[in-house]
Amino acid sequence: MSRKIPLLSPDLRRLYALFLGAVLLLFVIATALTGFTPALFFGQSGEIWKFLSEDFLPPRLPESGRIQVIAEAFLTTLAMAMASTTAAALLAFVMALFGSERISPYPKAARFVRGFATFLRNIPTLVWAFILFSSLGIGTGVGFTALLITSFAFMTRAFIETMEDVSSDCVESLLAAGASFPERVVHAVLPAGLSGFISWYLYCIEVNIRASTIVGMVGGGGIGLVLFSYIKTFHYGIACSIILMVAAMVIIVDQISGRIRKEILK
Repeated sequence: MSRKIPLLSPDLRRLYALFLGAVLLLFVIATALTGFTPALFFGQSGEIWKFLSEDFLPPRLPESGRIQVIAEAFLTTLAMAMASTTAAALLAFVMALFGSERISPYPKAARFVRGFATFLRNIPTLVWAFILFSSLGIGTGVGFTALLITSFAFMTRAFIETMEDVSSDCVESLLAAGASFPERVVHAVLPAGLSGFISWYLYCIEVNIRASTIVGMVGGGGIGLVLFSYIKTFHYGIACSIILMVAAMVIIVDQISGRIRKEILK
């Protein structure tokens, strides 16, 4: 007589059941606190689709005199994302050298570096944009600085983890041979972690191109500011066209950076 072999052990099934129950309980508590339920969403979905179909669709092209302005705004957004990510990557690499206990010449300071990066990372880019908008005013400087801060914090932690994966034998051998801190970085950290650094850098560019559009809508410049101006003046058809162009730009950048990452990680 054949005996069925369970795919999951009873203990694992109980764990999954408890996890699912906890998720459902948190969902019920969250909907009760916010006063929003799925029934409310589906009950009002008709108005949402009516607004999208009648106001946003079909997409409309802007006036001929505004096409150049929109094109320049797209280039500004790309440049802002690239510049902020590159500057943040350079700063993050230097900071990560002191945040990795294995690499840092001051291991006791590594905890403070990690804590500082975590603090900056836990403040959303949009919040930084609002803070900077109050002091710097409208312009690409706000978007660049907001993206720089969050990218710096994110890549600092990512670079630290990459450095922690460097073979300890290589680092210890160089240290035993009397290699200085810069020599350990050049001969151990860079060769072993370069592909990881580049991969995180490319990923951050993808994230910043999306974020730069949102930051631009609150005064950070670029295509986000142009998009918000059309929404504010009720030109929803033109806004729809810009949204579709932003989506196309993000997809193209994702495809390019994805291929580069695959080549690097081969």
